[in-house]
Amino acid sequence: MVAPLVAIALTLAACGGDDDTTTAPDATDAPTATDAPTATDAPTATDAPTSTDAPTEPTGDPIKVMTVTTLNAAGPTYENIANTAEAYATYINARGGVAGHPLEVTVCDEQFDPAVATTCARQAVEEGMVSIVGSFTYFAESIVPVIAESSITWFGACCPITPSELTSPYSFNIGNQPMYAVGAVKKAVDDGCQNINAVIIDGAQIFIPPMENAIKALGKSFGEVVILPPTAQDYSAEVAKATSGDADCVIVIVSETPFITWNTAWTQSGTEARQYGPQGNLNEVSAKGNEAATDGDIIVGMYPDISTDPWSEYRVALDEAGLDTSALDYNSLGGMGTWAAFVGFTKIAESIDGDVTAESFYQAASTTSSLDLNGMVPVLDFTQEWTDGLDGYQRLFNRSVVYSTLDNGKVVPLDGGFEDVGNLAMGIAD
Repeated sequence: MVAPLVAIALTLAACGGDDDTTTAPDATDAPTATDAPTATDAPTATDAPTSTDAPTEPTGDPIKVMTVTTLNAAGPTYENIANTAEAYATYINARGGVAGHPLEVTVCDEQFDPAVATTCARQAVEEGMVSIVGSFTYFAESIVPVIAESSITWFGACCPITPSELTSPYSFNIGNQPMYAVGAVKKAVDDGCQNINAVIIDGAQIFIPPMENAIKALGKSFGEVVILPPTAQDYSAEVAKATSGDADCVIVIVSETPFITWNTAWTQSGTEARQYGPQGNLNEVSAKGNEAATDGDIIVGMYPDISTDPWSEYRVALDEAGLDTSALDYNSLGGMGTWAAFVGFTKIAESIDGDVTAESFYQAASTTSSLDLNGMVPVLDFTQEWTDGLDGYQRLFNRSVVYSTLDNGKVVPLDGGFEDVGNLAMGIAD
């Protein structure tokens, strides 16, 4: 299966959590504050809801949901996921709740422990949760089979990385893996790159087959594929290899912590090659001090930048919650992915005629053929699995990417919208 190995790759970094240690298995993929909103991203009065009607106070029994993530562990943690889940509940309850009922969110800290993750799943069953929404954990394999027995869904994950997340009929993913790597290949070729090399962080080799499928389908091949050690004081030798062969473009599938060291060596090399890297990793944090060398580099992501229109309510909710967006990365797969998941949950829950229960929500989600999240992701069809796609990825409903660029060290969204790269991942050129 591709899915279990993807965990070693880039999800942690892109989730945008807090990574002050290097003891966890994937500390190299630690989330960053790279995409933290700038002052221009701050909520404005124009972001606030414009309705003149006072919202109806939610009444009746609460609709209970859970969000699972890592909060207390010797490694990467994801307070931004927990904070976003709680901010959404506060935001929506102040505006009438979900289907007229208050939304009650329980955040379960799995402490980077599969046994604790199982405890979270059992708690969701015992407390009658409708769904587990907007979560990220390495240990979904300890959760999804348990909750599925009670028709509780695993809904809206940004970064599915385990077999159950990608195959269970109770899993409804909104994000995708490993499509941003495929998108990087496509963008490089579209940009006219002639000599393309690739850099893959050690442990993320699973990204190589779909990338090679894509570049072959586009009539090219990689000159060099460099496997980067996850920790190093100096990447000068690897940069030299990555820029060899007159490379004009280098696809760098590397997480944020090593990207900082990598970009220092990149600057020192004097290369004029352009980099293509993942959202949440190649960003303002990893570019700091290397603004000139990274200027014009391309960022490939799943969600549009937080400064764009789809996230106006998210920016308001963060502001109303009093969250410090400079301290944690909310412009990330973890932050925006969690918000998108709750928006999607609300839309489906409010389509249900009758009580919102685990069973009724599962049935409603299973028959949702046009989930429109107002541009956060493409319109999703949960009735059509990707059965003719990458083996083991049938619950990957979203296979599209978006692009940004670095302009003097700042992340700037590029026009062009979403691009579906599912066929390219299989080696089929559109």
